[in-house]
Amino acid sequence: MATNKVLVIMGSDSDFPVMEGCFKNLKKFGVDYEVHIASAHRSPQKAAKLASEARDNGFSAIIAAAGLAAHLAGVLASNTILPVIGVPCKGGALNGVDALYATVQMPSGIPVATVAIDSGANAAILACEMIALKDYEVAAKLIEYKKELASSVDTKEAKLIDRLKEAGL
Repeated sequence: MATNKVLVIMGSDSDFPVMEGCFKNLKKFGVDYEVHIASAHRSPQKAAKLASEARDNGFSAIIAAAGLAAHLAGVLASNTILPVIGVPCKGGALNGVDALYATVQMPSGIPVATVAIDSGANAAILACEMIALKDYEVAAKLIEYKKELASSVDTKEAKLIDRLKEAGL
């Protein structure tokens, strides 16, 4: 049975800078994770095995980060019933737009939730929101986080107003 654990699969170790925010957010919200590198093209059997065994291994969701052709999230989604969140990564001539299209253009029956290009941090938050449907501790941490986000906007607004006053505007 699934627990509060997320499987994170990166297409390459070069995706680490994009995914560092993911790992930090999962830790912040108290969600365990396991990280692997698997390629949809270079190690498709490994990717399929990780996805097909994820639920039995106690995972609640899968986050997949890949650039260029970015078929990883789709390959994982086709081998599991767990929610898969795709993180398209910048790279190549199209600066990540190709990865975005590859991640969101999935056939009927194989959905992949997708965050913005290079948005590993948001992928973690989305996975935590899925977990929070049944875990009240994670839900409480997310509620507090959203309050902090709102408060930061108010703080920035107050600073802006002060700057305008100081500038005589």
